[in-house]
Amino acid sequence: MTDSNLPQGRDSLTEDLLWRGLIQDSTGLDELRELLGGGNATFYVGFDPTAPSLHVGHLMQVATARRLQLAGHRPLLLVGGATGQIGDPKESAERTLNPPEVVEGWVRRIHDQLAPFVSYTGENAARLVNNLDWTGEMSVVEFLRDVGKHFPVNKMLAREVVKARLETGISFTEFSYQLLQANDFFELHRRYGCQLQYGGSDQWGNITAGVDYVRRRGAGPVQAFVTPLVTKADGTKFGKTEGGAIWLDPQMTSPYAFYQFWVNADDRDVTRYLRYFSFRSREELEELEKATAERPQARLAQRALAEELTTLVHGEREMAQAVAASQALFGRGSLDELAPETLRAALTEAGLVHLTDLPDVAGLLKESGLVPSMKEARRVIAEGGAYVNNNRISEVDATVAPEDLLHGRYLVLRRGKRSFAGVELRK
Repeated sequence: MTDSNLPQGRDSLTEDLLWRGLIQDSTGLDELRELLGGGNATFYVGFDPTAPSLHVGHLMQVATARRLQLAGHRPLLLVGGATGQIGDPKESAERTLNPPEVVEGWVRRIHDQLAPFVSYTGENAARLVNNLDWTGEMSVVEFLRDVGKHFPVNKMLAREVVKARLETGISFTEFSYQLLQANDFFELHRRYGCQLQYGGSDQWGNITAGVDYVRRRGAGPVQAFVTPLVTKADGTKFGKTEGGAIWLDPQMTSPYAFYQFWVNADDRDVTRYLRYFSFRSREELEELEKATAERPQARLAQRALAEELTTLVHGEREMAQAVAASQALFGRGSLDELAPETLRAALTEAGLVHLTDLPDVAGLLKESGLVPSMKEARRVIAEGGAYVNNNRISEVDATVAPEDLLHGRYLVLRRGKRSFAGVELRK
């Protein structure tokens, strides 16, 4: 899996990663240029199964794996069947330990979710690995003798997250997480010739401990880098909305909601997001950034990013449906062409009310929350600002018939150009 459109030359990949802002820290840029410039390096990135699905916060690592593979390098995608049962220490409090059978189920789901991003065929085919395969076989004595012997406790205590927990308390379970992750790097180096690990900047201490551990075991040399923490300009957490996290699983976050997350990105953030997540060339991105600066109201960058990532995560069909829904809901397309699941997802995002019978249009506007009172509903209708299924309603006592229901159960209500809501008839 390679891409001829990627930057060419010995230093080009590393320079492209730097230009995109994807390297916050590394064990050495010269060494990284040497490794990535040679082609066919084996690298790994890890994902702990702490939920049933990955979310957009994981996209930085997933997209970077795809980027490195397209440049000719071989991914090892590690799902932490062992480390997921332990949990990396948080600064605030001890993690809740999930039952092994729950973690095992999440491991399988994450394996499947990673599949669209990389290729499992070809000379640099990706490989999915589970650290339970080697950690689960290790006895306590082996762990203490073969792994623990190489970790000075004073260095482990110096980690910021550990220092933050010393007063409130940290269990030996979480304290030992660093050893398990470091041993993963050694095992992947020993088994598959892995030469590089990367991850998020919050993993820098764990990752460099792994580099040092590989060296202490007489192996290597190996390299590492970390990507920056993705932030939002308004101070809120990236990947979070009022409805919660934006998941990659379409059953947990619909493709329409996923698409809208990117369309609604802040103008102050979107150029960074394009560099982080898009696979367009530097020249294309610079042109898009310029056009966005000149016409921010067109949201060209947001739409380009939303279409690219929705296609990557959910496929061309779901992306096309998300685009069609976003247009149709505001009267710029046909509602009849939307699949029922897409329509319901879009209306859920806008605000979907459930009714067992259908009042008149004025009542629908009030029940949906688009207006505060029946008086206001009638005024909006009289002034020509009310729409049902994109059809303007002109009579204040207008009603809807069962045949007006989309897919036999939905109505799209709109007030003016931009305020809309949905109704679902439940019998």
